[in-house]
Amino acid sequence: MNAKQFAQKRVDDKLLGYKIRSKLFPGEDDYFKKNPNVAGMASFETDDIILNPYSRGRNMEAVAMNEALRLKMAKENFVPNINISDKQKEFFKGTEYEGNEDAIKQTIFARIYSGDKSANSTEDQMKAYKEYMAK
Repeated sequence: MNAKQFAQKRVDDKLLGYKIRSKLFPGEDDYFKKNPNVAGMASFETDDIILNPYSRGRNMEAVAMNEALRLKMAKENFVPNINISDKQKEFFKGTEYEGNEDAIKQTIFARIYSGDKSANSTEDQMKAYKEYMAK
């Protein structure tokens, strides 16, 4: 399923009430064309999830879930109170998250939520994530 097809699907509970905006703004379209490795992002200005129509080979449902949790955390001004492991710090080296511990912590939670194993989550992080989602 491509990004447009998924964007037309009905929003379900996995997206925490956030919608996927299928129409990209001109700057977003340009950015995505130049960055097909970026599968999607949360638009904090419009409270929408936007998916990259130029990204291939990605689970767009998982990407949308990831961005939905980012929107939820932003709306609640929530930053997980977790420690970042050395393995995780190394993983995020050279990315847009490097040096931004709050963003890394939010990324870890969002990846746990979407089932993305690249978060390399620890047992303590999983526990904190479950406590947050139970609220």
